Amino acid sequence: MAKQADNEVGHGWLPQFCSLPTLFAVMVVAELVVVVLALAPVRPLREVFAELGLATVFVQWLALLNVVVLCSMRDTFARWPARASFLVAWLLAVVTTGLGSAVVHAMDDTLGLRLLDGHGGLWRFVLANAAICALIAAALLRYLYVRERWQERVRAAAKAQVDALQARIRPHFLFNSMNTIASLIRTRPREAERTVEDLSDLFRAALGTRPGMATLGEELDLVGHYLRIEGLRLGDRLRVALDLDSLPRDVPMPPLLLQPLVENAIYHGIQRLPDGGTVSISGQRAGNDLEIVLRNPCPEREAPPGNAHALANVRARIEYHFGARGALLVEPTRSEFVVRVRLPAGDP
Repeated sequence: MAKQADNEVGHGWLPQFCSLPTLFAVMVVAELVVVVLALAPVRPLREVFAELGLATVFVQWLALLNVVVLCSMRDTFARWPARASFLVAWLLAVVTTGLGSAVVHAMDDTLGLRLLDGHGGLWRFVLANAAICALIAAALLRYLYVRERWQERVRAAAKAQVDALQARIRPHFLFNSMNTIASLIRTRPREAERTVEDLSDLFRAALGTRPGMATLGEELDLVGHYLRIEGLRLGDRLRVALDLDSLPRDVPMPPLLLQPLVENAIYHGIQRLPDGGTVSISGQRAGNDLEIVLRNPCPEREAPPGNAHALANVRARIEYHFGARGALLVEPTRSEFVVRVRLPAGDP
């Protein structure tokens, strides 16, 4: 098992150094090293600040140089075993620091700036900086390796949980649709026959295994299929009010996200009322976000039972795909149940 782990491809362990968060982290670590080295000797405060400023410029330049080199090599590292890519990345950081130090020392001698007086000759200056980089790079790359592996496990666990939640939505959705068709076949066969196409589209969506996201337009079409089937079952007790014309149909979203919410509105609201009621679905776009609001009446002073699980499933899927940019908000009242779905509609 250990040998297998050592030979794993290095995909994913090295972060995207060109990203601002990683760049900021590297620069902070570099500056901490500068501060520690500047404060270590006991010297007058004026000398400390002078050396701190000079060292900051030099070390931050080396840090940026290493970031650029590692960023350009990330795709190459991803094709190698993790141990080999780790070793090469470490050696690359040490060599880059050594060469950068040699270039700076040569420029200081050529221009006669004498900024590096007191740091020894060329080889002492280069080897000292390379040794410091070797220690810091080993610790930093090891930390990044452990962090990325941990995040991979977290993402894998989250994806498995979301897939399980979605799998629990699908049978519930399919069984209810099949029962609806079965009851319609006995009493209203002609109308039930016309729902076969709607049902086939719903089955295709529920049983589909295509990767990636659906679109808002596809989700609204599925909601329309479902509402037509339920309209046959409930008749005049189900009334629908739609106000969705202002929404862009190409917005990406997880598949089967809205249908469970509409199903909740009917099964835990409309069908429990003797006179039925109206399912209202409206939407609007605000900047880079859009909001879809579902409203349905429910028995007064009684919360609709059995819908907390489906709402939790939909909320988990929104959080998994969109993080803090998406949300599902529930606003129950004594006679109405309101669900608001907020999704990103463009780049932040």
